[in-house]
Amino acid sequence: MATKKSAPKKKATKKSAKYEFKKDSFIVYPAHGVGKVIAIENETIAGFDIEVYIIEFSQDKMILRVPTNKAANSGMRTLANDNVLKDAFTTIKGRARIKRTMWSRRAQEYEGKINSGDLLLLSEVVRDLHRTEEQPEQSYSERQLYEIALDRMVREVAAINGTDSGPALDLILETLSTARAKAAAKAAAKAEAEAEADDSDEAAA
Repeated sequence: MATKKSAPKKKATKKSAKYEFKKDSFIVYPAHGVGKVIAIENETIAGFDIEVYIIEFSQDKMILRVPTNKAANSGMRTLANDNVLKDAFTTIKGRARIKRTMWSRRAQEYEGKINSGDLLLLSEVVRDLHRTEEQPEQSYSERQLYEIALDRMVREVAAINGTDSGPALDLILETLSTARAKAAAKAAAKAEAEAEADDSDEAAA
């Protein structure tokens, strides 16, 4: 008796995965700043096969593995667009906004902004903690937070503009210095005008 042959099984065709972050693209990870996706691989972790982004932070000589299905929830994002970049530079041109609270509380707020991974919040920290040569020296903790924020901003600006960190740092510092110089000149002109007005009032009396 002839046996009926079963139809051959079809091999499942693997669909090409759509990744939010592509290999060789720059990303921003909240706790570490700008990194580069160097690979997307499957790894076995605790007995489970997990697909991960392999991210390199070359300046820190660090490799981070982030599960692809948890990247968005981790706060990982693409580089800021041109509009956000423009807003960040507008922010650092502005006047520092220092709250009249204890340094410990302000330091916590600055740390929160730095670790948010948000370029605009980073630019606020850079603006508020930047000091000119004429201003009082910073404390060690202020200087440390300023340098971390500045470094994070420099890395992202460099990645967006496709340059090294040097030109990005020069651009940021030049923007800060120019804005501070204009503000100082405006304040001096205002003080001079007020002094002249006082002299006129005294002469009239």
